Amino acid sequence: MSNQTAVTEFLLLGFSDVWELQILHFIVFLLLYLISLLGNLLIITAIALDCHLHKPMYFFLMNLSILDFGSISVTIPKSMANSFMNTKSISYSECVTQVFFFLFFASANVALLTIMAYDRYIAICQPLHYEMVMTRRACVQMAASAWVSGILYSAMHTGNTFAISFCGGNRVDQFFCEIPQLLHLACSDSYFGEVVLISLCVPLCLICFAFIIVSYVQIYKTVLRIPSEQGRHKAFSTCLPHLIVVSLFLFTGIFAFLKPTSNSTSDLNLLVAVLYTIMPAMMNPIIYSMRNKEMKRALSKLIGWRLFSKNKMSIFLP
Repeated sequence: MSNQTAVTEFLLLGFSDVWELQILHFIVFLLLYLISLLGNLLIITAIALDCHLHKPMYFFLMNLSILDFGSISVTIPKSMANSFMNTKSISYSECVTQVFFFLFFASANVALLTIMAYDRYIAICQPLHYEMVMTRRACVQMAASAWVSGILYSAMHTGNTFAISFCGGNRVDQFFCEIPQLLHLACSDSYFGEVVLISLCVPLCLICFAFIIVSYVQIYKTVLRIPSEQGRHKAFSTCLPHLIVVSLFLFTGIFAFLKPTSNSTSDLNLLVAVLYTIMPAMMNPIIYSMRNKEMKRALSKLIGWRLFSKNKMSIFLP
């Protein structure tokens, strides 16, 4: 294939051609997807229905769950469908759409995680100024800025990626259309702009990560002044998992984009991709919500109300 106009589809070769292994891949991905789907949908529903959770922190949590839900829905269902139907193909337009939406959700996720760290910093380190700083209007503006920045970043990346000429065929060694793997198919003289763009965007991710680290260092310093050992343990047990997931998401993503594709094994590519595409969407509901008393109370109320409604209906049914 001499250029991009000749490419009508790509072949996703991330997993084995053996039918039994494809079914195993389908089952594993289905379980991971359902766990993530259920966790994020429960959070979105609980926050939307419970008036006690209409606060800045939970507003950002709901936005994060929507982004996680979208992010994992962009890549996993297509990979499962391919495995179940014993095919590898994804059309050119589907690949463009997948790249755009995955980059959009991922970049907006990074921006929102940074905003959430700032929200916790104000709440814990400057509690007297919290209501004045984190007003409803300010929260909406910050959330909107995360979504808009995600759209702009994704449009810029996607446009650069698919403006290049593909001279290396259409075989993508991944379970979704990953930009580094697509660049591996590009002509050597046509992807320089996208490489420069990636090199410029990586420092922005590191700046966001540094901001999150600084925010939590300040939070730790404030918490250490609390005489209650239980209060300190609660803060550490909440913040540390947050930092682990943020680190996992950012550094595996950066590694995937900066590593030499030709020098890395297929298994390593798959492992890194799973770590930054699936794990954050699974872990975020647990870390940000399931460990929160108000959220657990709202979820218990929601689930209990659903069960009670079903039992009540069954009484009137013959």
